[in-house]
Amino acid sequence: MENQSELAYFKQRRADFPSLGRFVGQNPAVYLDGPAGTQVPMAVIEAVSSYYQNSNANTHGAFLTTQETDQILAQTRESVAAFLGAPGPETISFGANMTTLNFSLSKAIARSRNPGDEVLVTQLDHEANRGPWLALAEHGVTVREITVRSDGTLDYDDARSKITPKTRLVAMGMASNAFGTVNDVRRIRSWANDVGALLLLDAVHYAPHFPIDVQEVGPDFLLCSAYKFYGPHVGILYTRPGLLEQLRTDRLRTQDEHAPARIETGTLNHASIAGVKAAIQYIASLGDGTNHRDAILSGMRRIGAHEGHLALRLYSGLQRIPGITVRGPSFQTPQRAPTVSFTMDGTTPEQLCARLAHEGIFAWDGHFYAIRPMEMLGLLERGGFTRIGVSLYTIEAEIDRVLSVLGSLARSV
Repeated sequence: MENQSELAYFKQRRADFPSLGRFVGQNPAVYLDGPAGTQVPMAVIEAVSSYYQNSNANTHGAFLTTQETDQILAQTRESVAAFLGAPGPETISFGANMTTLNFSLSKAIARSRNPGDEVLVTQLDHEANRGPWLALAEHGVTVREITVRSDGTLDYDDARSKITPKTRLVAMGMASNAFGTVNDVRRIRSWANDVGALLLLDAVHYAPHFPIDVQEVGPDFLLCSAYKFYGPHVGILYTRPGLLEQLRTDRLRTQDEHAPARIETGTLNHASIAGVKAAIQYIASLGDGTNHRDAILSGMRRIGAHEGHLALRLYSGLQRIPGITVRGPSFQTPQRAPTVSFTMDGTTPEQLCARLAHEGIFAWDGHFYAIRPMEMLGLLERGGFTRIGVSLYTIEAEIDRVLSVLGSLARSV
């Protein structure tokens, strides 16, 4: 249970986010669409604006603004490394988005694979961590799937049976953006190690809510997106030290052949990367610590406790509304993302979200690019479900308002 001082603290932090002042008609906007992208604090907006005002230049020149751009890139790599617990900035690559980086990675890995090699994906994942690996079938690679169960969790017995000496890579998510499921990646890491397979983790939905330590978890690759944790649209790739140089990436002969630039094609979005650094600094400002990493960890734990309290309040309230069925694992599991999805009898998710939008409540409907589990669980043809995401700027009054509106809607359908 979150104490009143913490609730008051996060209520005050809402002033950091200018977009939260919007109204829809007479209703204040309620931003519960965070799983598709969070709002950004003013510090991030100012960092992007400042770059364009003061340092807008390409890299590796002799003059002041180009040197400032080089410095911003270097500092942001260091900040992301601290955010992920990575050993150094040379492990951090940037791209347009997670999907683009993952396609680049899969193409590079395909060049060293042989017919009969196996890659393992999951039925639970977002398509951004399925499509790039399913494409390896064109190279003779066998792509297999870990089964998703009816409660939105993975079947680990099935996973264990499918990780074999032929397995070369396991690609899986750390958390489901559709069901809120947090996967047991350490168990999969152990089994992949047993057969010498690489492990790639999609942390897009995990990174906004929980601290990450790549050196402790031990993935070979980890991907996330800054716009899910209060930053701009920038994709991030962590690669285990020394591994990127072993891959034949798509690269112009003018491109730096060493990590982390080896997989970064063309000019990066320098202004947005400046915003990534500011987003991580903002998270660190919510915590305490003698160094940047410790402050980030403290900030993330504080965010997680706040979000977990509100998500449980939402989950419990939804279960009390007749006609609503909550999807995904319960909050009694050891760890669960603060993302709650549900269906309501008598209406489609699309219709329900339209009615919520009329009340100024921003929620998503559909499959959220997690189309495979929707297919497997028979939800796709029914329009998927409605998804509500809790972020650090969410407050109790908003959760209570949503539950009140949903209760009224349930009684009217």
